[in-house]
Amino acid sequence: MRDMVSDETLALAAADGDAEAFSQLLSRVYDRVFALGFRLTGSRAEAEDLTQDICAALPGKLRGFDGRARLTTWLYRVVVNAAHDRRRRAASHARAVEGWGDVELARRAEADQTREQLGWLAEAMQALPDDLRETLVLVLEPLSHAEVAQIQGISEGTVSWRMSEIRKRLRALKEAET
Repeated sequence: MRDMVSDETLALAAADGDAEAFSQLLSRVYDRVFALGFRLTGSRAEAEDLTQDICAALPGKLRGFDGRARLTTWLYRVVVNAAHDRRRRAASHARAVEGWGDVELARRAEADQTREQLGWLAEAMQALPDDLRETLVLVLEPLSHAEVAQIQGISEGTVSWRMSEIRKRLRALKEAET
């Protein structure tokens, strides 16, 4: 008996919660939805995903079907909108991925620069006399000048002077390289 019922009548019954009507309607329209999805996407896998998404959302969407238009007209609009949404999401995702790629490249460049600077500093530290190198290592720990002075058995003023001398020597090394 349901085979004699129009798609529109089944859709209205399904919208009211009739599971049997929804099942019958779905079996009638599934191939049309898939075929249109395939033509819109050009990909079988995309069309399958699109069709599944539409079928999952269809019970809720049917509440918006008022029966004034043919069901196929209304349903094709649903498919076209879903395909547009899917393309927009894919484009947004691609832009986000591209943006993250830029962020990752910048992060790597910064990490490379930091690694390069630390490598230079480690090399330059080897050129310092032992007492200056020890002071620098402790200050980089980071310890206060008072703590470094206590550890090295020197005055705070001497720690400050050594740091000034270290800066001067490192600056001279850097300038000599360029």
